[in-house]
Amino acid sequence: MSKTPLLDLVHIPADLKQFRQRQLRQLADELRTETIEAVSVTGGHLGAGLGVVELTLALHYVFDAPRDKIVWDVGHQTYPHKILTGRRGRIRTLRQGGGISGFTKRAESEYDAFGAAHSSTSISSALGMAVARDLRGEDNHVVAVIGDGAMSAGMAYEAMNNAGSRHTRLIVILNDNDMSIAPPVGAMSAYLAKRLSGRKYLTLRQTAKQITHKISERLERTARKAEEFTRGMATGGTLFEELGFYYVGPIDGHNLDHLIPVLENVRNAKQGPILLHVVTQKGKGYPPAEAAEDKYHGVNKFDVITGMQKKSAPNAPQYTKVFAQSLISEAQKDDKIVAITAAMPSGTGLDLFARAFPGRCFDVGIAEQHGVTFAAGLACEGYKPFAAIYSTFLQRAYDQVVHDVAIQRLPVRFAIDRAGLVGADGPTHAGSFDIGYLGNLPNFVVMAAADEAELMHMVATAASIDDRPCAFRFPRGEGTGVALPDAGVPLAIGKGRLLREGNRAAILNFGARLSEVMEAAKVLEPYGHRISVADARFCKPLDTNLIARLAREHEILITIEEGAMGGFGAQVLHFLATGGYLDRGLTVRPLCLPDRFQDQETPEKMYAEAGLDATHIAATVLALLGAGIPHAEILRA
Repeated sequence: MSKTPLLDLVHIPADLKQFRQRQLRQLADELRTETIEAVSVTGGHLGAGLGVVELTLALHYVFDAPRDKIVWDVGHQTYPHKILTGRRGRIRTLRQGGGISGFTKRAESEYDAFGAAHSSTSISSALGMAVARDLRGEDNHVVAVIGDGAMSAGMAYEAMNNAGSRHTRLIVILNDNDMSIAPPVGAMSAYLAKRLSGRKYLTLRQTAKQITHKISERLERTARKAEEFTRGMATGGTLFEELGFYYVGPIDGHNLDHLIPVLENVRNAKQGPILLHVVTQKGKGYPPAEAAEDKYHGVNKFDVITGMQKKSAPNAPQYTKVFAQSLISEAQKDDKIVAITAAMPSGTGLDLFARAFPGRCFDVGIAEQHGVTFAAGLACEGYKPFAAIYSTFLQRAYDQVVHDVAIQRLPVRFAIDRAGLVGADGPTHAGSFDIGYLGNLPNFVVMAAADEAELMHMVATAASIDDRPCAFRFPRGEGTGVALPDAGVPLAIGKGRLLREGNRAAILNFGARLSEVMEAAKVLEPYGHRISVADARFCKPLDTNLIARLAREHEILITIEEGAMGGFGAQVLHFLATGGYLDRGLTVRPLCLPDRFQDQETPEKMYAEAGLDATHIAATVLALLGAGIPHAEILRA
């Protein structure tokens, strides 16, 4: 076989049609190498993409995108897909400012049929596309690719149930990369998959159905059960059959000689929804990833030869680790404390808690809705559940937060990680909305940690609250380097702290922008302005005494938060307006995230763009004071 680089000849998926099937092995190897080299430069998700190289290649070889719709679940495994769909020249801008997204994004390419960075949406969106196709009277194909982890979410089964009951022509590919469903696969399963997805078998099956239907309903039911039982014994997949899908598999997802003919059979089938079960290996083809415990799920920049990741020495402990250690400390004193994660044990730090208390930590899978109501049930029985969920993922369980927790005033504690902007993962993972969507709920306590020491105190505070739900939010990454106490101490509920006294202007901070606020205060001193700085600690209940004092003693009050419009600043403004403080000449400026979704960048640049760094905060104060000092001068200072 020629070793001339074949990938150089591929600019769009249609270019794959020029190759013979025997050339695809070389192309897969080149695609894998290109993916590894690109991610070594940018960092990002690697293991999942390496696991679907052959599947990606086979899908684009067999189907005709973008006319045929290929919908990827989550999207973090689509780097090979991006390379094949006209974005190879930009692949080393992955997750960088001004570069391409780390997930599928409709605005980025016509080959990204659906934008996805959260799990378990592919079957629902693909079904919508398939129904739209049928309404238009067209005949293109719609394929959803979903991982076995994503299949732990109820939404996937809701979609399958709907698709099965409609008998809509739809292809779902179950990418089983943890062997959590499939038995070992080999030649026999590949042979059965090919035969059972072939036109002869499907035609015979459909003919038999028509005959038994005409004879009697009872015979039809008996024949259907017999066939499902026989195929279930041979291949598995009975659950999917019960949901109305025709199950094919399992087959080896790295064997192109198995994949392509089965995909062609499935493509040519004229019947309703089909599920093709493909078994793959995360990190496939890159030894450091194959050997790693997490299969290089998410990596920093790394050396391709050694696999060593390039990590800078930490200046301060990670917020997530501080949370985990604080929770362990509280759990050592109180055996009623339990912890819940939705398939993110390491991301939330609960892997550390699980090692200390294996019987008191529960991973519910990608099922935030269930996780929240599960926590509510634990709270009903006198336990103290801490549900550690990223801000962006907690959105998926909002009805449960309202109906199952808040209305019943159950003391579930929400540890909200990744609050605020998160950098390279972009708008899909930003924790922008939790202040607003929790702060408007009755019976809730909502806190935000200004630094890692405050986080320790808020974990202790949450552990002490037993009459209502509460939440405390903290950002991704390193803390500020403050000295940590020996142990967290419960805070007085709804009480902030005044950190710095000034005269004309005051800043009321909520959350981890406090260090930038204090830096802004220092920047302003050479200009003759000493400002007051307070840390609210609580969005709900508000420290109305502190806010009233700031309003009485200052001409200008600025609120700061790492959240969207309608959050902490709105709560403060409501109090000031109803209390008549705005009628007395007080100038109020809420500073929050802009009313748009910010694309990926470094967190520092994103916060500067949002006007929430020290320079922009200082410039806002000076503008309100009428100082007329140019922004550039403040930047130099």
